[in-house]
Amino acid sequence: MEELLTLKDLLVKGDVQGTLIIVEELTEMSRNDISKTIRSYAVILLLHLIKQQAENRTTRSWEVFIRNSVLEIQRENKRRKAGGYYLAPEELLEILAEAYLNASNEASLEVEEGRYEPQELEKLVNREEIINRALALILPGESS
Repeated sequence: MEELLTLKDLLVKGDVQGTLIIVEELTEMSRNDISKTIRSYAVILLLHLIKQQAENRTTRSWEVFIRNSVLEIQRENKRRKAGGYYLAPEELLEILAEAYLNASNEASLEVEEGRYEPQELEKLVNREEIINRALALILPGESS
């Protein structure tokens, strides 16, 4: 809120350079919020993809968690008024890679009722394949 008041003051004063700096800060804050939200849904998505691969099966609830996570990531990433997307595929891939560790830790508690430590679970799954599958689900036109 403070940034908006500062922005208003700078606009009234005609300080274009100062205004642009504040706009850039607000843009960065917004992107950070979007990235955090996408990361949270990415953990849920990856968790269920890990479980599917590790247990070589799926359940209806896992499928629903996967679909809902994909939909939420797509909604969060879509620019409503300007069109297009906030984050490029490369940035989404980076977020998925960052979220993977959290998802793997959580999956270790759930796969086969917590039978594996995270390091053991990592030997059962293909990290790169799971991340690429998640990205393919998220990207427009490739969701199933």
